[in-house]
Amino acid sequence: MKKIILDTNALMAIAEFKIDIFSELERICDFTYDLYILEGTIKELKKIMEEQRQKFKRAAKLALAIVKAKGIKKIASSNYVDDVLVELSKKGDLILTQDIELKKRLTKPYLTIRQKKRVVLMK
Repeated sequence: MKKIILDTNALMAIAEFKIDIFSELERICDFTYDLYILEGTIKELKKIMEEQRQKFKRAAKLALAIVKAKGIKKIASSNYVDDVLVELSKKGDLILTQDIELKKRLTKPYLTIRQKKRVVLMK
């Protein structure tokens, strides 16, 4: 069973690009997986809700609601979110992110969103 860990910007893309990342994951993953989110990512989303303008605030609120509705499992994280994601990537977990700088640091394979409408596995 693989772990797929959702990054903040991938969750924000649900509202921004109107993409259903969950059906996209079902489409491309020919293996069993569980979805996870870092506690630090939840904190980032809450911070966006408090500090950002309307568009981002709504996207963060939607992302948090989806995480709760889908029952996505949480992973405790005390360090900087990107550093934790890099460590988990090295252990073989798949990370779904849009962050260009983070993608440079991740161990392949990882997941990203292409053309604002498809999730792809980068090998």
